[in-house]
Amino acid sequence: MSAQREDVVSNEPSDPIPAPHPATELDHPPASPAVPVLNIANVLTVVRIGLVPIFVWALFLGDGHSTSGRITAFAIFAVAAITDRVDGQLARKYGLVTDFGKLADPIADKALIGAALVGLSVLGDLSWWVTAIIGARELAITALRFVVVQHRVIPASRGGKLKTLVQSLAIGLYILPLPAVAQPVCAGFMAVAVFLTIVTGIDYVVQALRLGSHRHAHH
Repeated sequence: MSAQREDVVSNEPSDPIPAPHPATELDHPPASPAVPVLNIANVLTVVRIGLVPIFVWALFLGDGHSTSGRITAFAIFAVAAITDRVDGQLARKYGLVTDFGKLADPIADKALIGAALVGLSVLGDLSWWVTAIIGARELAITALRFVVVQHRVIPASRGGKLKTLVQSLAIGLYILPLPAVAQPVCAGFMAVAVFLTIVTGIDYVVQALRLGSHRHAHH
């Protein structure tokens, strides 16, 4: 009888230490190494920000109507616009997306466009209402993007990419010291840029509102 009881007691678990769960590593995979802030994409973004004051200096050389100054300003603007395209592609292709880049890239983009528009308006080459419309739209959408990105990223549409391209081309034409006969061409490009700026801005707001209503519907 005692032997049987002894067997029963010896077979009962005595608070054993649980063995490591074999799926623990699968449930909590090791975090991937953090992307360093100092990478080629972010360096290009910082360089672009640094080019803005140099661009403004070149634009206002010789009271703003120096041929060499305008050509220099156009070259700087073109380089900055190209790096804007390149750094984004590098960040996505090589996994170099960082929080710093998400914040600094749109700031660099808006600083360049804004400096060009304000500079051209100060010089009397571009109407202030054009600068006001494009500037207000870019600031509003950038602020909205920072709000929306907390829930979901709204991908850049074809219209948005076209808007950026036409804006850059139009501003570039206004920067160049072109003869008066080219003025209608410059104005035509800028009119299309303003139109695309307004249309894509409205489209982005509509998408953001749909996202917000869809999110609230699931709460």
